[in-house]
Amino acid sequence: MPRFRPLRLRVHTARRVAAALLLVVALALAVRPDPPAASAEPPEAQPVVVAAGDLDAGAVLTGSDLVVARFPPGLRPDGTAPDPAALAGRALAGPVRRGEPVTDARLVGPGVTARLPEGQVAAPVRLADLSVAALVGTGDRVDVLATRPDAAAAERVAASALVLAAPGGSTDDPAAGLLLLAVDPATAAALAAASAGATLTLSLPRPP
Repeated sequence: MPRFRPLRLRVHTARRVAAALLLVVALALAVRPDPPAASAEPPEAQPVVVAAGDLDAGAVLTGSDLVVARFPPGLRPDGTAPDPAALAGRALAGPVRRGEPVTDARLVGPGVTARLPEGQVAAPVRLADLSVAALVGTGDRVDVLATRPDAAAAERVAASALVLAAPGGSTDDPAAGLLLLAVDPATAAALAAASAGATLTLSLPRPP
């Protein structure tokens, strides 16, 4: 029987080693941090009113002109509306492409004047020739020329004025031939005086 003692001793030692290893594994599992929680649901896309088709400057928006698209919150443009009903009846200050978000800057109203450069005001100018008004759009630069009945030549009243809005449409539109320009206050006063008794037209200067 004594010859079996070394074997038993080896078995006993192996069992103790195995028990110690199991204890180490159990401790490691106990202190292991919990797996990270599943990531939160992505934020829900936000409704944004966009143009259903190409729209011209001066168009009065109706429900059929507008559709709702969904934008991720971080990509939603400022000044947009979630519901077409909020924009129905508003007039466009400039043309809009199909699928383009309709922001307040595209509408005749406070959104247009918010784009005024520092120290300038918005001055309305009505042109006698509607075909000339149709040549320019929002963002263009124009010179305004005034021709008085007794004058031999036209006078330049405004130079390189920024067009904020060109809402005029057909001849039946009350806004036909009307432009909204960004000018300094002195030029705005000169335009108002010229419009009282002179014929106004435009020339388009070369871009700087």
